[in-house]
Amino acid sequence: MARRYIAALLAGLGMGAAWAAPQHAWISLGDAAYAELKLAAPQAIARESRATAQGAAALAHGERIHLVEVDEQQMLALSASVHRRLHRCGGFMYHPSEAAGLTALMPAPRTALAAPTRPSYVIAQQAVAAPMLSQMQASNIGQTIVDMSAYANRYYTTNNGVNASDWLRQRWSTLAAGRPDIAVSQFTHGAFPQKSVIATINGSDNGSQVVVLGGHLDSINQAGTSETTGAPGADDDASGVASLTELLRVIVASGYHPRRTIKLIGYAAEEVGLRGSQDIAQSFKRDGVNVVGVMQLDMTNYHGSQYDIYLYTDYTDSAQNDFVQRLIGSYLPTLKVGYDQCGYACSDHASWTAQGYWSSMPFETTLDEDNPYIHTANDTYANSGNQADNALKFARMAMAYAVELGSEGPGTPPPADRTETASGTLAKGQKVSYGPYHVAAGGSFAATLSGSGDTDLYVRKGAAASTSGYDCKSDGPTSAESCTVSLSANGDVYVLLNGYSAASYTLTVRYRPQ
Repeated sequence: MARRYIAALLAGLGMGAAWAAPQHAWISLGDAAYAELKLAAPQAIARESRATAQGAAALAHGERIHLVEVDEQQMLALSASVHRRLHRCGGFMYHPSEAAGLTALMPAPRTALAAPTRPSYVIAQQAVAAPMLSQMQASNIGQTIVDMSAYANRYYTTNNGVNASDWLRQRWSTLAAGRPDIAVSQFTHGAFPQKSVIATINGSDNGSQVVVLGGHLDSINQAGTSETTGAPGADDDASGVASLTELLRVIVASGYHPRRTIKLIGYAAEEVGLRGSQDIAQSFKRDGVNVVGVMQLDMTNYHGSQYDIYLYTDYTDSAQNDFVQRLIGSYLPTLKVGYDQCGYACSDHASWTAQGYWSSMPFETTLDEDNPYIHTANDTYANSGNQADNALKFARMAMAYAVELGSEGPGTPPPADRTETASGTLAKGQKVSYGPYHVAAGGSFAATLSGSGDTDLYVRKGAAASTSGYDCKSDGPTSAESCTVSLSANGDVYVLLNGYSAASYTLTVRYRPQ
């Protein structure tokens, strides 16, 4: 989350001439942060102050947004003051020039986009989405958090930050293997080396309309930004990216094909003024991309407040927020939903709101009760209890959002499991083989035996099974045997039956075909 330590914007100084941060920068920030800046640096005067359409609609008092040129020391003083006195997000956007900052203060009307018609927000995909939610596993999310937080830090100008982006691209590419309708790419940002990562799941018959779900891949430590400074960022925001990674895994495993295009985005450089998401949202606006909804997952694995999921109501869209609340009630009825506000530019959803797109920001806590470890070396998976149960709630909510908005129509349901049976008799020592069975990635293959006498069961992936070569065997004293194997990629499964004594049998196999 773009929180507390606004001085991070200029912390790239000394990283090397090619990617050094500027001595001065233009930022836009809300009323509360601007008041703190004036206390810490009275000489910092706003070039322009304006009540934006987003701010006036989001906050009852009509928050004003200020454009200010700052230097490093002013930013450091502001960072400390916001952290100490406001206990909240710093809330600022970086702008490459004064002109760009002035443009950002102007509201972006939705009518400038390709098609201003809203989605219907009808919840009608339970038969498709509910089985997909049940496949999602906290252990997979946890492993992605562990893998991402293994980088010393993911700061946007470090080699670690660049390598973490490359790792995420490879991780998503591996998950999407075998799906020609899914493409994984990196978005290059001209002003800094870290790239954003985008997984595009192309829509079948309504692909020009786009659903975006994102989280940020960078991390930061308030104490420093060198290659070796510890900023594991397990919650902020490896947890959000991990929730999206599990969403992608299950979309592939279940064979789901959306009607609308779905884009999953790991944003670069969120912690230094929403720079990655601003570049992408502005690019989509220039190209006339018809984004019909945006969801931001920024920190999902810390449960520090009374309710399970908090919808932030400022700088987001109220109609889509209502839709998300109804999704939670329909798909995750045991979860409790709260509401809060986080101020101007608290995370990447604000970049999309600024361009006139409809966005939502579900968050793990209230603003005042957020994770105390973020932006330090202690934002680790261990300090989340070495589990990802809370992040699983957000992953399932995001899946319901993706499928309901991605389908908006009949969609394409996952292929049904196939059941096949075979019967026969065996003499003592006689063997019979079955297969190959062509099993889809992410599925399981279950073989069950019944009958009289004593038949042993052997199951193997990728090659013919034998009594000495198998992935699963069941060799009890009867013909009541069973074996199950799982496949992470499309593959073939083989079955061998061995008559330990004379027997009659019925073999039943159940699997999801390729």
